[in-house]
Amino acid sequence: MNAKYFFIAPYLLFLRSYFIPTKTCVGSGAHTESMKIAVDIMGGDFAPAAIVEGVVMAASELPENVTIVMVGRQSVIDALLPQYTSKPLPSLEIVHAEDVIEMGEHPTKALSQKPNSSIGVGFKLLKDKQVDAFCSAGNTGAMHVGALFSIKAIEGVMRPCIAGFVPQLGGGYAVMLDIGANADCKPEMLAQFGEIGSVYARATFGIDKPRVALMNIGSEEQKGSLVAQAAYQLLKESRRINFVGNMEGGDMFADKADVIVTDGFTGNTMFKLGESIYSLAKKRGISDEFIDKTNYESVGGSPIVGVNGNVIIAHGISSAIAIKNMIGLAIRQVESDAYSKIAHMLS
Repeated sequence: MNAKYFFIAPYLLFLRSYFIPTKTCVGSGAHTESMKIAVDIMGGDFAPAAIVEGVVMAASELPENVTIVMVGRQSVIDALLPQYTSKPLPSLEIVHAEDVIEMGEHPTKALSQKPNSSIGVGFKLLKDKQVDAFCSAGNTGAMHVGALFSIKAIEGVMRPCIAGFVPQLGGGYAVMLDIGANADCKPEMLAQFGEIGSVYARATFGIDKPRVALMNIGSEEQKGSLVAQAAYQLLKESRRINFVGNMEGGDMFADKADVIVTDGFTGNTMFKLGESIYSLAKKRGISDEFIDKTNYESVGGSPIVGVNGNVIIAHGISSAIAIKNMIGLAIRQVESDAYSKIAHMLS
């Protein structure tokens, strides 16, 4: 995720005329209602081939109620599908989108100038409730801005954020937020990250009282910047969460929290450092079950938390396996109905 994509304030007006006037195992299968997951076929460093391959891999394991909607150039998708499957897959649909937002394009300008891009069309489908989730390994900034201007932030949410999943030595994952959308945060924003992160962890992981911790340079209450100290007090006073205090960087994998609160600058840096462990171990021939979980492919993506819908952002270098797991994450998020529960908490 390139941090420059999030400096978007001067350009937000470009999109008002476009959006505002007018909705591993792949899934548990517990959700009985029909579900549609839209996937941007054209986004990512290895798109479209790796995306199509990952979709086909996921389709072989989908619950019967789930359909994957492939958004992108019809001719490209039609040419690639026979390379990865020898028979028609009834769980796949195609929605044509002629244009592509490239990884290096400015997100707001690209969205306003390319309404028929795969990302633009994907968000139209989500906004119109024709799909239940939209996923992409494409331009991260365009995905974040597109979410803000199509399905919009949940009422009461100061700043939607991007959540990452941090493996824990005791098993499972902690939710870290923010990991890149908001480089500079006020204390009130950090406190709200703790609250919406707690709801997300409870809905997604089934944890009754998720432990919420603030990432800091020391465990003591008075440690850290003025922002961190003020955020600590707000988190401590919140009755909506189970706040367990500060945690240090060395505790990131130590199972001391279910929700890790930090600003997007720190979170992005720490999250990418954590991801590097797998590649370093692989280069040295080290095989370890826990280290394997730090591989970006293991979860497949990161949700935007705090918007009125299910949006998953995948790593730009996503492989077919990562795309398959991204779809699984999207299914679980739809089943959890986390965004509706966050809205209820803030109402």
